[in-house]
Amino acid sequence: MRATRWTAASALRAKHARGLLAGLTAGLLACAGMQPHVAQAAESAPVVSPYSTASLITDTSTASAGTPLHVALRLQLKPGWHTYWINPGDAGDPATISVTASGALQGHAQTITWPTPQRIRDASLMSYAYTGDVVLPLTLQLRPGTPEDAHRLTTLSAQASWLVCEQSCIPEDATFSLTLPTGAPLASAQADLFVQAARNTPQPSPYPVTLSPPAVLHVQAPELTSQSVAEAWFMPTERGQIAEAEPQKLEFDATGMSLRLPPTSGFASTRPLAGILVLRSASGSERALSIQATPQPDGPLHAPTTAQSEVSHTALNGPSAPSGATQGGTIGADKAADPGANTMQGSAITSGASATADLLHLIILGLLGGLVLNLMPCVFPILAMKALAVARMGQSERRHQKHSALAYAAGVLVGFTALGALVMGLRLGGSATGWGFQFQSTVFVGMMTWLLFAMALNLLDVFAFLPPAMAASTPRRHGLAHDVLTGLLAVAVASPCTAPFMGVAIAGALAGPPLGGLVVFAALGIGLAAPYVLLAFSPALASRLPRPGAWMDYLRQFLAFPLLGTCVWLLWVATVEGGATTTLLLCAGMVCLAFAAWVYGIAQKRQLRAGHSRGCTALYGVALLGLLGAMALLPILQQQGGARADTTAPLPAGVEAFSPARLNALHAAGKPVFVDMTAAWCITCLVNERVALNTQTTQAAMARYGVTLLRGDWTRRDPTITAFLHAHGRDGVPFYLFVPAHGDAVILPQILTPALVLSTITPKP
Repeated sequence: MRATRWTAASALRAKHARGLLAGLTAGLLACAGMQPHVAQAAESAPVVSPYSTASLITDTSTASAGTPLHVALRLQLKPGWHTYWINPGDAGDPATISVTASGALQGHAQTITWPTPQRIRDASLMSYAYTGDVVLPLTLQLRPGTPEDAHRLTTLSAQASWLVCEQSCIPEDATFSLTLPTGAPLASAQADLFVQAARNTPQPSPYPVTLSPPAVLHVQAPELTSQSVAEAWFMPTERGQIAEAEPQKLEFDATGMSLRLPPTSGFASTRPLAGILVLRSASGSERALSIQATPQPDGPLHAPTTAQSEVSHTALNGPSAPSGATQGGTIGADKAADPGANTMQGSAITSGASATADLLHLIILGLLGGLVLNLMPCVFPILAMKALAVARMGQSERRHQKHSALAYAAGVLVGFTALGALVMGLRLGGSATGWGFQFQSTVFVGMMTWLLFAMALNLLDVFAFLPPAMAASTPRRHGLAHDVLTGLLAVAVASPCTAPFMGVAIAGALAGPPLGGLVVFAALGIGLAAPYVLLAFSPALASRLPRPGAWMDYLRQFLAFPLLGTCVWLLWVATVEGGATTTLLLCAGMVCLAFAAWVYGIAQKRQLRAGHSRGCTALYGVALLGLLGAMALLPILQQQGGARADTTAPLPAGVEAFSPARLNALHAAGKPVFVDMTAAWCITCLVNERVALNTQTTQAAMARYGVTLLRGDWTRRDPTITAFLHAHGRDGVPFYLFVPAHGDAVILPQILTPALVLSTITPKP
């Protein structure tokens, strides 16, 4: 859906001129003792929730073939709540509506003419949204229906969905029906709302606008000077083009004004850039222009003068907004949200120093999250690898100890930044992904199962990863390569976990500028690798390790069993995602791998005893066939996983499946709701359910207080759950939200305890 320029203001004036003429005629008829026409309401039955009142409205109370009919989704939001523009910014989702006319006249429309939004800041995140009485118009071209329907009325049927947010975000949807008689256009009682919406719609720019590298908008208008324009900001219609919360630098020269935008990695200065350019004068009046910047590869022709200002986004309904102004798509300043009622709104202009402070805050959260991640159960299999590395330190010279730790840290850093860059790239490409998204692929789960199974066989001395000659000739390089691979594996296995501090850090990293986001992901990696590096660089800690001996061989073999236990868990995840056939395929692959490892190990031992590889080539070939046999199962595994895309795990007694409609219905009925977003591959989620949510004490308390537990299963990709997570500033599971019967919703931490859950759901006096 793309924003379109709505030039209906002139059409509305013509309609209302006809309405005025009709009014004069009605007055003459009244003088003759006849009844004058009274504007009729053209609004559907309202759909009411605790957060908004929604309806379908038209600007005329009649419908006429050949005359455009202006229809709108009207959202009357409660104070403190807001909904989103076509580009919601760093968080949120835009409204959608589809209107169909049937009966005497027919037509269809689904393209919203978006009013100018206001900007809402939440720490390092920026959103484009509307508050108060919001009107989102569409233009419906009507044509005559069939001759059999000519005598019927015209019925407008609409389906709409939107997201409303305050402290929490609630997806809403509704269907509407409105019937209109056929006749000459007569202004409805809602016509003034359309006039106001037309005033709030950005006007086509009268000035040529060009775009030059790296991301500079140049408006060719000499009359735009530092005296006439105090501030300016640009809002792109396409998401992910610029870092929404970063400052935009305003500059002036003899040909007009320039605005330097903070580009993202998905920005291309060679493509046209569409959006809204807002110009604010020194007196506070604002002018919104709809622009389509034409690429100009050679850059601006004139150097800017010294008159410039650095502007960052701020909420327009703060003190800096003009008094009494109607902002964005709102109707009536008296119905606008109270800025102090919403912590996501601010009034102060944020400087570059504030953005730096936000980034430092996310980096600190990332470091803490990485440290805590070492204690999470999903990382426990990697603790086996790290324990062996620590044991190896006791028999290595000190210099090699440091190299080993740095190699492991390098693997962790590369893994975290690469995974973060992949998620950013997929999101910029329009894919609804989040942290841990790769575990939603049955093929990835299967490959992880086989990899950990092969590592367990290696620890049990079934085979060695490198041939004897290569391992003997390059022991240190082999050890360092092993450390790097261990670091990469640590990130892969840790990705389904969300430790404390990680949720906010990852959400901020994915919402901010790409470079800053990669720094935050690197901070997560530093936190995860820090304990091992500290041990290697601290002689006092290293001296406390037991002396090398036969126990190391037993420890090595023992640590294979946590890896085998992880394989069992991954088999269960694959069963949930793809069914029993998927588990059968994975087990068949494990048999192939075990056979390949066994034959490969025999060949290695023969080569080691003989001192040469003659006679072992055939065994290596047989081992390769076993490996290829496992790989041949991957296409079948992918097909099986796709066939079960709509399958979810069965819910226990007392738990309902999550849906926005069910959440809204329960809250509208005055019932408290506990939302649990989980996944079968998320060990943190499973531990929380076992320890804090599914206990008899918690279930009894929820029943006693009338709390409904809604569980959303994100094991497979689910756009509804993804949108719900993004709306709350999260990019992965676990996510817990408690919506009381009255009052603000509460977001709980990623690690739950029974006491925390009980204190949260217990009604407050």
